[in-house]
Amino acid sequence: MAATSPTPTPALTAERILEATEEVLRRHGPAKATVVDVARALGVSHGSVYRHFRTKAALREAVTKRWLDRTSEQLSGIAAGAGDPEARLRDWLQALFDAKRRKAGVDPELFATYMVLADENGPAVTEHIADLTGQLTGIIRDGAGTGAFTVPDPAAAARAVFQATGRFHDPGYAREWVRPEAGADFGSLVELLLRGLRSR
Repeated sequence: MAATSPTPTPALTAERILEATEEVLRRHGPAKATVVDVARALGVSHGSVYRHFRTKAALREAVTKRWLDRTSEQLSGIAAGAGDPEARLRDWLQALFDAKRRKAGVDPELFATYMVLADENGPAVTEHIADLTGQLTGIIRDGAGTGAFTVPDPAAAARAVFQATGRFHDPGYAREWVRPEAGADFGSLVELLLRGLRSR
């Protein structure tokens, strides 16, 4: 009987390294996780990891950006939709709140880890916020174009909406998201903001 050949090891890609890094961070936390731990989890040398990410800081920044990008990608479909701008804005804000609340509730250890990493990686966070406010700007601009919203500067309005809803998406407020009244408070705030955007 012919011997079976061993299963080939998957190629080492940046995506595989980021997946392994996320698991290592979940297990050890940001203070103890090392590149050696990531390499061990992948069954490679730490030099192989460094060929993709030149420093530990670069690896941590990349895994932070990957985490933030997941939220941006979930929201981009709503932002780019062709439906009623008011409904899209309401749906977009709800999806942002739901995504952040889900991350905090389903995987609290990893969420806490990413809060630490986000503090380290200012440029990644700044880029993420710019992307989200850009999506909001597009929705509000569409609303201004149809007459649904009365705003002279959609970008300024988007920044105001983003900042006003910060309590429902800024990780610093994560402990408040589980309060029984959080959903109702969020809904009331969104309706207040929509009335302000509609006002003439």
